Amino acid sequence: MASQGKAYSVLGSSTLAFTICFTIWMMFGVIGIPIKAALHLNETEFGLLTAMPVLTGSLIRVPLGIWTDRFGGRIVLFLLMLFTVIPIYLISYATAYWHFLVLGLFVGLAGGSFSVGTPYVARWFKKDRQGLAMGIFGAGNSGAAVNKFIAPALIAAAGWTVVPKVYAGLMLAAALIFWVFSATDPSHNVKSNISFLAQLKMLKDPKVWRYCQYYSVVFGGYVGLSLWMVKYYVTEYGFDIKSAALLAACFSLPGGVLRAFGGWLSDKYGAYKVTWWVMWVCWVAFFLLSYPQTDFTIKTINGMQTFHIGLTPMLFTIILFVVGIAMAVGKASVFKFISDDYSSNIGAVSGVVGLAGGLGGFILPVLFGAIVDVTGVRSSCFMLLYGTVCVSLVWMHFQFRREGMLAAQAALPA
Repeated sequence: MASQGKAYSVLGSSTLAFTICFTIWMMFGVIGIPIKAALHLNETEFGLLTAMPVLTGSLIRVPLGIWTDRFGGRIVLFLLMLFTVIPIYLISYATAYWHFLVLGLFVGLAGGSFSVGTPYVARWFKKDRQGLAMGIFGAGNSGAAVNKFIAPALIAAAGWTVVPKVYAGLMLAAALIFWVFSATDPSHNVKSNISFLAQLKMLKDPKVWRYCQYYSVVFGGYVGLSLWMVKYYVTEYGFDIKSAALLAACFSLPGGVLRAFGGWLSDKYGAYKVTWWVMWVCWVAFFLLSYPQTDFTIKTINGMQTFHIGLTPMLFTIILFVVGIAMAVGKASVFKFISDDYSSNIGAVSGVVGLAGGLGGFILPVLFGAIVDVTGVRSSCFMLLYGTVCVSLVWMHFQFRREGMLAAQAALPA
């Protein structure tokens, strides 16, 4: 019973820590808007600004996952959080574009907390409950929504420079709370005689790369849209930053909180079925969101008549809300694949898959901005995401069909 209580304490403290880390990781999605205006940035430069923390938060995931396997998640996550406090605070004093880019790289290390917490939490629970446990921890993605509630209020009250100062205090407090309520179990660590190269042997497995592609859609897409949607509401529909952030939270909040629900579904119905339906929901939703605001005129028997086609803010938000739910479920189902197939090496594999998802979150905002600069069509971001989902659906169909045929052949009598 004491062991079960310790497991829940680890889960709770880790989820809180990850929520704060993710809140700060998404910081530029809101404060980047007044910074963009002050520095006169174009759309591509804004995309790069918001994406810089995502870059380091992605690249650090593989080593962090491996260090977690070796040294334990408690010490790794605690030190990681402490390391980011000063860079977060210094953002308040940045004045040039390159200042924000460099500091963003250091702040972005907080995003690597996912690859620490996932294996750390999973090993405290039995296999049939790991999907739910990892889903609850992954609900810390809702920090993207927390940022959209806190940052606009702070900007309205005292300007954007106060946001990094408050966030630095939050990170320090979260690190201390995590250390007090978390625990260490040396039996969870990988034996020291297992080499670094041995831990990375799973990279030869094509399944790992398949899971990377899925995760780049559901997590990379979630991060990219979380960073982009506040500005999208401001520029596409004319909302002020506070209203835009609240509407954007309709995507970010379910996209984080319902990850636990996705873990439960994956435990119950299996990772493949859940991921398949997630991709189909996203495919339909992105098709609808891709259509730009359009006016066209046709010749009728009564003369020329003009029509308008486009999503209203309400309809747009509803569809985006559905996408948020689907991505939350998909993020959990992809990691259910990992816990099923790589239970003894979750840290390293989750680091690789997390790296792929994070790189997707880094590349997408930059591409969103570049495509808008080139085409002038704001909904082009959803066109790009529609294409990535098509790739996933085709890959899933042929790969799992092939594996099913091989399994059926192996089951036949000699």
